[in-house]
Order: sequence, then C-alpha cells, then structure tokens
Amino acid sequence: MKRLIKAHGPCALVLESDRSPFAALASAIAHQQLHGTAAEAILGRFCALFPRGGFPTAQKLASVSDEQLRGCGFSGGKIAALRDLAAKTIDGTVPPRAAVAKLSDDELVERLTEVRGIGRWSVEMFLIFTLGRPDVLPADDFGVRSGYRIAFGLDEMPKPKELLAYGERWRPHATTAAWFLWRAADAAKETK
Repeated sequence: MKRLIKAHGPCALVLESDRSPFAALASAIAHQQLHGTAAEAILGRFCALFPRGGFPTAQKLASVSDEQLRGCGFSGGKIAALRDLAAKTIDGTVPPRAAVAKLSDDELVERLTEVRGIGRWSVEMFLIFTLGRPDVLPADDFGVRSGYRIAFGLDEMPKPKELLAYGERWRPHATTAAWFLWRAADAAKETK
C-alpha cells in the first residue's frame, strides 16, 4: 500500500454527499451494465420529465408512466427496479438521509438489498460515494480485485474471500485502500 500511496498521492475520493438515498440508488440502477455516458444521458432525459428539472422524489416518480420512462432509455427491468425503489422509499425500507446516518453499514446492506435491482455492490458504492463511509472494502468489485492483483504481483485474480481476509489489516480505512486499488487498476489500463 505504501508504494501505491507514493505513486498516486493522497486519496482524492470525490463524494456525492448532497444526493438523497433515493436519487443515489436510482442513479445506481441507471448505471448498471451501461457506459457512464449513456447512463448520464438517460438520467438527463429522466430529470427533464419533471417540471422543475433536478432529480425527482420517490413520490414524483408515480406521476410518470412506464412509457415515458422507456422513452428516457430505461429497460423494463430497470423501470420495475425504479418503481420498487420508489415504493420502498415511501414505505421507509429505504430510509431518509437523516435516518441513514444512524444505521451501520451492515444494516444498510441488509435493508437496501431488499430493493429490486440493488445488490451488495450497489450498496457498497452508495456507502463509499454518497455517505463517505471510511471502512468499506467492495471485495466483489472487479477494479478493486484487479488493483489488488496488480499491486501484489499475483498471476490470478484474488477471490473476494481472500481479499476480505487480507483487507482486515486496512481497517478502519478500507475505503481508502479500495481507492488506491482502483488507482492501481486504472494505471495498469493506461500503460497498455
């Protein structure tokens, strides 16, 4: 890790802390299996459906039809996931911002993965990039695993379980370690 810190300088993790849990998770749904540019275009069309622009609330999602959402570029599966996210936000399964701060990482993973289309990885990205939680190691993330393989000179990609076991030494700063592992993976791509 010392070598990565020297190569990449201080951790420069950028947070999107002004987003509501609904907005952050809806954005995560939009980005699944898409290039970032395409997802952002879909989200731009989505926000334009609402009179004031900006990201709608869960309650406002009910004011648009599935056809309008399809017109933005959402697939049927993503529309179902957005509708479930909105319903679970309204019923409190997805807590409001103030309540989120009081829940542990594990409690949030358990609650938020109840939403269709939201898995552990999506919640971990929410914990890192929206909430700024300091001790999250997304061991299933391809970039983190790839960065670990590169940084430690391994021939094969580590299993998530192996990465988690080794990552215990990074606690309570696992998020920072993940950031440096992403940088190692990015640097390796740039040299190809």
